Amino acid sequence: MKVRAGIITVSTKGAAGVRTDESGPAMRQALIAAGCEVVHSALVPDDVEGVATAILGALRAGANVVLTTGGTGLSPNDVTPEATRRVIDREVPGIAEALRARSLEQTAHGMLSRGVAGSVGPALVVNLPGSPRAVRESLDVLLPILPHAIELLAGESGERSHRVVGGSRGAEPPSTV
Repeated sequence: MKVRAGIITVSTKGAAGVRTDESGPAMRQALIAAGCEVVHSALVPDDVEGVATAILGALRAGANVVLTTGGTGLSPNDVTPEATRRVIDREVPGIAEALRARSLEQTAHGMLSRGVAGSVGPALVVNLPGSPRAVRESLDVLLPILPHAIELLAGESGERSHRVVGGSRGAEPPSTV
């Protein structure tokens, strides 16, 4: 199943033009290199309603995966997890745990991430950290499972998705002998 991604960069300074968004373009580049289609992108300030609205906008644009970058830390302005929880139907804690585990391999600060992941109907929403390096590291973990996840969310068996994004092969589906 084709990954159609929405990218939401959450940065008050970026949205105001005070800081250049580097994480969103890094995410776009990595997704395209992996064979994903980017169908929507937005740069929004750290605001619960604005982030929630941006996520829903990406879904309306046809994204079956919405990835946010930024706003997942401990700062009082970091509200991406709260906005994400407003729109998701169910959490998928294993994804957030795997992303934090990867981050902890690089820095102890990884345990300060509050990012969440969850589903909205047939789509997946995942919060990634706000630095380009952390985005790339997170995508290394996330990209291999995306086809399977979106296939399952679409109500399919998941058996077709043993071929992962980027051309690598995952585990073969179980035999039905």
